[in-house]
Amino acid sequence: SLPAGLDLPGRFLFAILTLMTLIANLVFIEEAVYIYRKIPSSKRSIIIWVNAAAPVIATTSCIGMWIPRSTMFTDFTAAVFFAIVIHKFLLMMIKECGGQKLLLRRFENGRFKISTGPCCCCCLCLPRVRITRRTLFWMKLGTFQFAFFRPVLMFLSIVLWTNGNYTPYNLSPKGAAIWISCFVGVLTILALWPVAIMFQQVRTLLTCKKIISKFALYQFILILNHLQTAIINILAMQRVIPCAPPLSSSARGAYMIQQLLIMEMFLITLISRVVYRRRYDDLEPPECTAEEDGDNKQTP
Repeated sequence: SLPAGLDLPGRFLFAILTLMTLIANLVFIEEAVYIYRKIPSSKRSIIIWVNAAAPVIATTSCIGMWIPRSTMFTDFTAAVFFAIVIHKFLLMMIKECGGQKLLLRRFENGRFKISTGPCCCCCLCLPRVRITRRTLFWMKLGTFQFAFFRPVLMFLSIVLWTNGNYTPYNLSPKGAAIWISCFVGVLTILALWPVAIMFQQVRTLLTCKKIISKFALYQFILILNHLQTAIINILAMQRVIPCAPPLSSSARGAYMIQQLLIMEMFLITLISRVVYRRRYDDLEPPECTAEEDGDNKQTP
């Protein structure tokens, strides 16, 4: 295997990346203990799920780096976990508003702006939709379908792969990979849309809960784990990333993705600890930000 044949700088790089993965997991465990002790039980599991995204992706990338043949399984595992995190992030925003009932009460005369990304950012003529129990249900369903179908498609891909009908880097129309990838892409866009709509609605109300920073971290994980990976894979398939025996272009691309993700998820884990480490009291009426600013100005 490659790790056994590494030179000294390569072994040093592998050791540093493995250490970063270990530190990321230790930071997450410490943060999970803090969340479990300090945060109300209604929000506890959701916030732990969202916090776990970066260390889980770092861990799967580290395993794929050390065991190259497991790359497809580790990539699928990270993708499925993040599909669940997308659904959990939507639920977290609802919980931070005090739950569904309080959210509906606060915005009983409000309307969702649905002309937002990634689906309809250019369709500015779309009408605003009333905020009701039914619209919230459809938004939850939009993220839940991805959390449900992603594992199903993962299972289907592995079955086809064991039968020789699925090759991740074969994007010809006759192969299964291109069709499964397109279907996953459509489901992903449909799942990201409700999260963006909800964020546009509650970002002012939840400023005191650092929702903009949390959404930015969530977006960074999404871009790095999906867009960055897709770009490097395309470059590898087009032989822009040259092969270096015994590694092919696709294998080198996979190693680049894994090593970049470990470093990026390590940094995001550390930043997440700063952003999420606060007392989570129930949301006060919209004067929340002003109250907190007043508290900060008081002398110790």
